[in-house]
Amino acid sequence: MTTFYELYHKLVKDAVDRKEFDEKEYCDYDKGHLDCLLHPKKHPLVWHIGKCECTDEQKQVCAKNCPFGAVEKTNDGENKINAEKCTGCSFCVDNCKAQNLVASKDAVAVLKEIKNKDKLIYALIAPAFLGQFSDEVTPGKLRSALKKVGFDGMIEVSLFADILTLKEALEFMQNIKTDKDYQLTSCCCPIWIAMIRKQFSQLLAHVPPSVSPMVAGGRVVKQLYPDAITVFIGPCVAKKAEAREADIKDAIDYVLTFEEANDIFKAMDINPADMEESVKDHSSRAGRIYARTGGVSEAVKATMQKLGPEHPIHMRTAQADGVKYCREMVEEIAAGKIKANFYEGMGCIGGCAGGPKSIIGAEEATENVNRYADGAAYATPIDNLYVIELLNKIGFDTVESLLEDNEIFTRKF
Repeated sequence: MTTFYELYHKLVKDAVDRKEFDEKEYCDYDKGHLDCLLHPKKHPLVWHIGKCECTDEQKQVCAKNCPFGAVEKTNDGENKINAEKCTGCSFCVDNCKAQNLVASKDAVAVLKEIKNKDKLIYALIAPAFLGQFSDEVTPGKLRSALKKVGFDGMIEVSLFADILTLKEALEFMQNIKTDKDYQLTSCCCPIWIAMIRKQFSQLLAHVPPSVSPMVAGGRVVKQLYPDAITVFIGPCVAKKAEAREADIKDAIDYVLTFEEANDIFKAMDINPADMEESVKDHSSRAGRIYARTGGVSEAVKATMQKLGPEHPIHMRTAQADGVKYCREMVEEIAAGKIKANFYEGMGCIGGCAGGPKSIIGAEEATENVNRYADGAAYATPIDNLYVIELLNKIGFDTVESLLEDNEIFTRKF
């Protein structure tokens, strides 16, 4: 029997060359694997691609290691992933010694959409993209490469991080009136939000009602182009889980990891470094630093200072990265040990720059994020005229109107 990965790469290559698949052609492959790859939305976020041969003791360790209790023992003694509890943190996939688990893959499904092309298809690229496909790949070259794949355009999600930064700065100024008040940033990491929602729900009152930049980007694209297909590309498996959540699944149709995007480039013999430049520089420094630890806090603080330097309450920030340290920080908050008034948590060490499907290491990715941020034409979103122009285009007359209940940037937890 050929392996799952052999089938995956064959299907990616076949999807480049054809519109339809005759599943009879793949009769030598595992039918379950084939169905997962052709129809990923039908299946959970984590796929079993081989039988678990671990001892009962090892299975107990696997179950215990899941931070969200999503690895459960079935009646027949096997471990199973509880799809409702799974957040996409990738702990089980990364720590499976037999390599019998794999995160959901959308590459074949995305290529099928591109090949059948009857709708606009936009790639929404995460802020941690610089350097992922080699140091020579500039934002403009990556945009050209994605257009060659068949996307109608590439949109940087850091632009929507700009908008959410404005919203969170305004919410801080509105909500933090005393030294006892605090805010848990809601903007970035689905693992952080899942931890609060599922395990520390008593703290939800301190989470502003905001969607993530990914969801904001998808919704704006769909407001401007109602029939468009939106594909988020980033280093994170948890974004695949976020895109499926019932109240926000209207925003993003597919999620590709950087690894999956690279697989597509290879299957199509596209070297992004060889592409022509296609420069569209719309995001500020604040939006670009969302991809690394402390970026959200720094962005919101700088923006708040621009919006309201007279604000009486000084922003005191605290950050944690990695599930273990996020949990420790939230446990302290829940115990009443309040040391800050703006808390930022990111599920991966290094933030999104250290995501499980980043092609390069967290340290290098962080350096790239900072370098790209330092080259931004604007320091904060309030300086960014394109942000104001876009907000006006989708019906927001003033920056302050972001605080109003709206269907694009608001989420009710």
